[in-house]
Amino acid sequence: MFVDSHCHIDFPQLRDRFDDVMTNMEHNQVEHALVVSVDIDAWPGLMSLVEQKSNLSASVGVHPGYRDVNEPSAKELIEFAQHPKVVAIGETGLDYYRLKEPLDWQRERFERHLLVSRRTGLPTIIHTRAAAADTLAIMKDAQVDQVGGVMHCFTETKEVAKAAMDMNFYISFSGIVTFKSATDLQEVARYVPLDRMLIETDSPYLAPVPHRGKTNEPANVKHVAEYIAQLRGVDVNTIAEATTNNFYSLFNKIKH
Repeated sequence: MFVDSHCHIDFPQLRDRFDDVMTNMEHNQVEHALVVSVDIDAWPGLMSLVEQKSNLSASVGVHPGYRDVNEPSAKELIEFAQHPKVVAIGETGLDYYRLKEPLDWQRERFERHLLVSRRTGLPTIIHTRAAAADTLAIMKDAQVDQVGGVMHCFTETKEVAKAAMDMNFYISFSGIVTFKSATDLQEVARYVPLDRMLIETDSPYLAPVPHRGKTNEPANVKHVAEYIAQLRGVDVNTIAEATTNNFYSLFNKIKH
């Protein structure tokens, strides 16, 4: 059985066909999916989906790339995190890809989410793009190793992966690892120990081969597992078992 450690089935592309998405998960042996928050105003709608299904869990947080949105306080995030279906904080982090300095608001948001992680004991889901050095520095200053978390949709180097793992973080691979051009990332997927690895879809985006270019969904996480198994020369069940066990170990608020 597989798990999708990061998806957005509350986005319109998947929400509008929610029943089919859930059925496809079952048919493809995806036993659980974590629906990740990106906007606090949209969070109630996300929760309305997650509350319907025992095999869905949620996070609470604001995406680092969303500038002009409602900015919840640490107190508000802590309150939202008490919901029994909320198992993580985020996604949070730094994304410098399209944004220009000053980005103090982004770094402050990241620090606030990490504070909430420490205070709630819930792991952090971290997004980093074109900002690896600052991301790692803020993580270190925030003593993230006390709670841990996951570097989601990882596209950085082995060195960044090692630094994150040294701070008690898992490394999660999305459909990007199946892309022909992703040779450097494929080397990272060979490098990361199985006991520190997660898999995800980040759906509705980044559909893996053989569905690249189409709308992604949690059922497709099996293709990520199959590709990593091929890379590492192991049976796909080895990847499935390791990543599923890691998922429940990290997001240990989930009852299964």
